[in-house]
Amino acid sequence: MALKQSLEKNGLFLFRYRGQIPVFIFLLGLPFIYFSYYTKSYFNLAELMGGSTDTLFTILTIVGIIVSVAGMWIRAYTIGTTPRGTSGRNTKEQVANELNSTGIYSTVRHPLYLGNYLMWAGLLIFIGSIPLFLVTSLLYWVYYERIMFAEECFLEKQFGQKYIDWSLTVPPFIPCFKNFQKGNIPFSFKAVLRREYAGFFAMSLSFVVIDYIRSFGIHTLMADYAGFQWVRPSLYYLAAAGIITLILRSLKHYTKILADINRD
Repeated sequence: MALKQSLEKNGLFLFRYRGQIPVFIFLLGLPFIYFSYYTKSYFNLAELMGGSTDTLFTILTIVGIIVSVAGMWIRAYTIGTTPRGTSGRNTKEQVANELNSTGIYSTVRHPLYLGNYLMWAGLLIFIGSIPLFLVTSLLYWVYYERIMFAEECFLEKQFGQKYIDWSLTVPPFIPCFKNFQKGNIPFSFKAVLRREYAGFFAMSLSFVVIDYIRSFGIHTLMADYAGFQWVRPSLYYLAAAGIITLILRSLKHYTKILADINRD
């Protein structure tokens, strides 16, 4: 099999399971995350930054949340401004009824994957392990590069020269705003609420899990088991996120409140 066909085949496989594989990788990485605290890498980072662990905790929490929220905003803007039949949650095969080339797609070819990376990058910043951040970023690039390759092969077959001309002026992953063209599709908040509640809850759960692992790891290292809080503030946030998710899921499946005929 030629290299191009091999990469495309691998990309289609990863595309089909792009929702499950990151979850598996995250679960597989939990012991390494705990180990990073147990081996004092968190404290080494605090020393490198010239501050206390409490100060580092606050900085990483704020920066991590901001980066992840930026990723969710990019996904929301993309989904809220694209028409039916594009940027969907299709898993069995590629779908594109038309070529998106305006709005955010005039600045970057794969905005959803950029949003995904920022969401995970925020979580990695929150963890506070430089080696883990670098290794995970590299794995992310190898993983999504194949998915992007498969998608672009499909789009080239689907739209031909029109796609080639567009791809030559728009970068694949790092946005370039100088050629921004405003789209003619109004933003649909309903589409975002209908499609993004699962990702919102998954990211919320991930932050809370890391918060508990980080706190437990630090208390273990300091032999201060009595100081560990089993009911942490982040748990209340997770409960609120869970309630919001259940409400949006119910509205989607049992009502037409979030229905929008111009969106998926």
